[in-house]
Amino acid sequence: MLNYLSHYEDHFGPLRLLRAISFRTLMAAGTATLLGFLIAPWLIGRLRALKFGQHYDDDRTGDLAAKYDKKNTPTMGGLLIFFSVFGATFLWASPNIWVVVAMFVYVALTGVGFRDDYLKVVRKSRHGISSWEKILWQTVITVIALAAILWNPDSAQKIREFWMPFYKEPVWVFAGGAGMVALFGMIFLWIVGFSNAINLTDGLDGLAIGCTITVALVYGIMAYVAGRVDTSRYLLISYVPGTGELAVICGALVGAGMAFLWYNSYPAEVFMGDTGSLAIGGLLGVLAFMVQQPLTLVIVGGVFVMEAVSVIVQVGFFKLTRRRCGEGRRFFLMAPVHHHFQKRGWPETKIVLRFWILSLMCALAGLGTLKLR
Repeated sequence: MLNYLSHYEDHFGPLRLLRAISFRTLMAAGTATLLGFLIAPWLIGRLRALKFGQHYDDDRTGDLAAKYDKKNTPTMGGLLIFFSVFGATFLWASPNIWVVVAMFVYVALTGVGFRDDYLKVVRKSRHGISSWEKILWQTVITVIALAAILWNPDSAQKIREFWMPFYKEPVWVFAGGAGMVALFGMIFLWIVGFSNAINLTDGLDGLAIGCTITVALVYGIMAYVAGRVDTSRYLLISYVPGTGELAVICGALVGAGMAFLWYNSYPAEVFMGDTGSLAIGGLLGVLAFMVQQPLTLVIVGGVFVMEAVSVIVQVGFFKLTRRRCGEGRRFFLMAPVHHHFQKRGWPETKIVLRFWILSLMCALAGLGTLKLR
């Protein structure tokens, strides 16, 4: 919203900086970080006082286990990320159809995740909201988001184009009723898939949010590039007017993530819970389609994909061996795969750092696809 002050640059010249997306993205990141540090002590204190904690596997021993018990560590820390991202975006992003829909998805899924966490930690429900209820809410949110984008003439045509890495032109244009069903199905799959993937990754201190920061940083760059006619033409990627503002959201997510990581790093003082993972996964999923880089998210978010695939492999292998051998066997010692390395005796901090390195490598590989056309 502050970009409207740029209209008064004749009265105060430096206000013209508010027209620059790059400047507002940096300011959004800084604002989100500051908000996070301001909110965190109060929020964590309230969550701890209300005993909003749930069970997490813990490999700490001795005095450290007594001081930092994961079973008593508060969850719902996604609220810290939410308030930081929402506040920074409200201040620094210029509202358009892409920003409004992205924030709608983020706000709505934060509400669904909060309800899930609330049922687990307050009502002592073992599984929170049912899978069917969660899918129902995700379906409704996806339908509303897609309908809003298709209704707006500035975004209707672009969202129909399907781009793949390494190609100079869209490989498919969704048209007609069947095309709209297919487009909805893909966006829904990305929202649900990456929400669950981040949720599965959120099992060690700092793991999920550290990987989220690298993914958000890459998609901030992609949004900025896609929103500029000169750079998008040079890189032979889709030019999507208005998506440059999504870089501001990504910048806010990076800043909020850094503030959250301060308190979520080993030994964690708070966990994001479904309040954070469900919303962040959905936001990244819809952003990927908005900037015409949906499949690139599989590369950039390679760690999230690896974690989700490890669970699929574990369950599938167990069922297959039980059917063929009469006894179910495990492919990994434990899934998701980060727990496999825990069972092999790797310290938690080493696993997290190495997965961060893998996430950075995936991020660089994803950026590389921008030039390889």
